[in-house]
Amino acid sequence: MRTTTEQLAGTGTLLRLALRRDRLLIPLWALALGGSFASVARSLAALYETDAARAEFARSVAANGTVRALYGPVFADSVGGLTAWRMAGTGAALAGAMSLVIVVRHTREEEETGRQEMLSAAMVGRRAALTAGLLAALAANAALMLVIVAGMVNSGAGVAGSVALGAAVGGAGMVFAGTAAVAAQLTGNARLAKGLTAAALGAAFALKAVGDAAAGAGSSPVPTTWLSPMGWAEHVRAFGAERWWVLLLPVAAFALQAVVAYTLAGRRDLGMSFLPARPGPAAGALGTAGALALRLQRGGLAGWAGGFLLAGIAFGGLANGAAELVGDNEATRRIFERMGGQRGLTDAFLASMVGMLGMVAALFTVASVLRLHGEETAGRAEPLLASPVGRLRWAAGHLTIAFGGAALIMALGGVGLSIGYGHDPAGILGAALLRLPAIWLLGGLAVLLYGLTPSAAPTTTWAATGLALALGWLGPALNLPPWAMDLSPFDRLPKLPGGEMAWPPALIMTALAGALVAGGLAGLRRRDLRG
Repeated sequence: MRTTTEQLAGTGTLLRLALRRDRLLIPLWALALGGSFASVARSLAALYETDAARAEFARSVAANGTVRALYGPVFADSVGGLTAWRMAGTGAALAGAMSLVIVVRHTREEEETGRQEMLSAAMVGRRAALTAGLLAALAANAALMLVIVAGMVNSGAGVAGSVALGAAVGGAGMVFAGTAAVAAQLTGNARLAKGLTAAALGAAFALKAVGDAAAGAGSSPVPTTWLSPMGWAEHVRAFGAERWWVLLLPVAAFALQAVVAYTLAGRRDLGMSFLPARPGPAAGALGTAGALALRLQRGGLAGWAGGFLLAGIAFGGLANGAAELVGDNEATRRIFERMGGQRGLTDAFLASMVGMLGMVAALFTVASVLRLHGEETAGRAEPLLASPVGRLRWAAGHLTIAFGGAALIMALGGVGLSIGYGHDPAGILGAALLRLPAIWLLGGLAVLLYGLTPSAAPTTTWAATGLALALGWLGPALNLPPWAMDLSPFDRLPKLPGGEMAWPPALIMTALAGALVAGGLAGLRRRDLRG
C-alpha cells in the first residue's frame, strides 16, 4: 500500500499548473463578485440615507415572505446589515458555482481528456490531482473573502462584520467545492459532475428559500435553513450580533465531503467512476448528428426549462407586491425604472425580471455552444467526423439546441411569469421572447471564438458574457453612465412589458448574431481539429 506521501506526490506541481491555468478566471471572478459587495453597500447608503429609512425598509422586508425567500431576513438595519441581507445568499451561490467549475476542471475533466493519465505516468500520486483541485478552490475562495472584506471596510462598514460576511461566503464556496470533489469521483464525465453539483446548489437554494419565507426578520430560522450552506451564510448574521460558531458548519461539511472524496479516489481506477454510463442498445437508433446532439444535451435542456418555469412563477408572484415593497422610496423606484424602463412600477418590475431571465438564459446558450469545444478536446468529435457527417452538420446539431433551446426556456419563463402575475400573458410572453436577440448575440460570439480561436474560446467567451451580465445586474443599482450600460446588449433592447416596441435594435442584433455564427462556422471548416 502506498504511503500518504506517495499518494500526494506532485501536488505542488499540479497546484501551480492549476493556478496558472486559472490565472485569469480566479482574479476576475474574485474581483467582480467581491467588488459587487462594496458597490451594493455604497448604493444602499445612497438609497437609504437615514436610520429611519433603513429601519422602515427592513420592516417592509420582514413583512414580505416572497422577498425573504429570495434574499433572506434582515438581521440588522445598518448599511452593512442590509448589504449582508442582499448579498450573503447570492454571494454564497456564486461562490459555489465558481468552486464547482474549478474543482471539476482540475479533476474529472483532466481524466476525461486523458491528460491526467499522462501525468500519472510520471511521479504523480493517486490523490494529487484531487488535492490540487481543492487547494485551487481554497485559493479562489480566500481571494474572494479578502476582496469582500477589503471592499466592505473601505466602504465604511465595520471590520468584524466584514470578516464575518467574507468568511460566510467563502465557507459556502468551499462546501460546494467538496460537493464537486465527491461528484467528480462518482461520475464518468465532467458534464455530469457539474450537473450534480449544480443540482445540489439548486436544492440548497430551495431549502434556504423555504426556511427564509417562514421566518421573519431577526427570528430563528426554521429547520430547512440549517440544511443549506446558503442559509448558513445568511445566519452568520454579519453586522448583526455575529454568530461566529455558525462558520464551523461549512468547515465540518467540507471536511466530511473531502474524506468521502479521498476515500472514493483511492478505490477506483483512473478514468473510471462509481456511476458508469449505461450501455446503449446493440443497434443504434440515432440517425443524424442533430439527434445525437439532442441526446447529449436533453438532460440539461430539461433542467433549464423546468427551472425557468418555476422561477418565472416565483418572480411573477412578486410583481403584485412590488409597490408595497418599494413604498415611498423614490431612489428604489428609480432603480426598478432603470432596469425595467417604465414609469409604472409593476411594469418596470416585470420588465426587470424578464431581463434577469434573459441574462441567465445567456449562460445556457453559451454553455451549449461551448459543448462543441468539449466534444472536440475530449476526442469524441474526430470519430464522428471520420464518417460521412460533415463539420457543419455536426456543429448545426449543437447550435440548434443552443439557440432553439434559448427560445424554449425563455418562452417557459414568460409563461411562468404570466402564471405568477395572473395578467397579460401575451404581453409578458412577447417581452420574454424579445430578450432572444441579445442572448443569440452572445451565443454567436461564442461560435465565432470557437471557430477561430478554439483554445481561448471558453475563457474569452465567459469573460464577455460575465461582463454583459454584470452590467445588466449591477449597472442600474450603481447608476452607471449610459456608455457603460451600452456595452451590454440587453440594455439596448426595448424594455417590455409596458413600453414602446422598437424593432431596429432587435433586428440588428439578430443579423449580427447570424453573421457571427457564419464567421465561426467558416473558421471551423478551415482549421484543424483540436487546434
